[in-house]
Amino acid sequence: MARWEPGADGRLREAALALFLERGYEQTTVAEIAQRAGVTARTYFRHFADKREVLFSGADGVRAGMAEAMAGAPVDATPVAVAGLALDAAAGAIGHRRDFYRLRQVVVDANVELQERELMKLADLADVLAAGLRERDVPDPEHRGHAEHDGREGDGQLSRHTPAVVRGCGPAPLSHRAPMPA
Repeated sequence: MARWEPGADGRLREAALALFLERGYEQTTVAEIAQRAGVTARTYFRHFADKREVLFSGADGVRAGMAEAMAGAPVDATPVAVAGLALDAAAGAIGHRRDFYRLRQVVVDANVELQERELMKLADLADVLAAGLRERDVPDPEHRGHAEHDGREGDGQLSRHTPAVVRGCGPAPLSHRAPMPA
């Protein structure tokens, strides 16, 4: 094994994904991932805290990019536009690895433990989005009336829909949905 060969984190991600797809997440060990990547298990743990994290690393960069995009939005931007900038930043951060994320989702969908971890990571991104909107004085959904409209473009209801949409958990709970038209 090459001791100082660069790119170990990328090789570990690729090796882990390939093994998880071949054998399943539960049947794959960190030692096997490390061996396939040409490093030691000790090197694996220098890059990732646990076996799951190899699939979820990079979230800090996504969070930072979202926050930066929201902070840099024009002062007169609508909440929808600001949220759009944040989501564009998130998509840009992961878009260059689209194939990896598509295959990664197959692994996540097959394992409840990984689904739970993904929901926690997505909830964190939703929190970043909500915090960025609060910085712009957009009230939290709990403090808004369902029929309230702030007079700007859109229905003024984005923040009520944001948690479910960003987390990918399906439709928003009934208490967070906009009233249905008659």
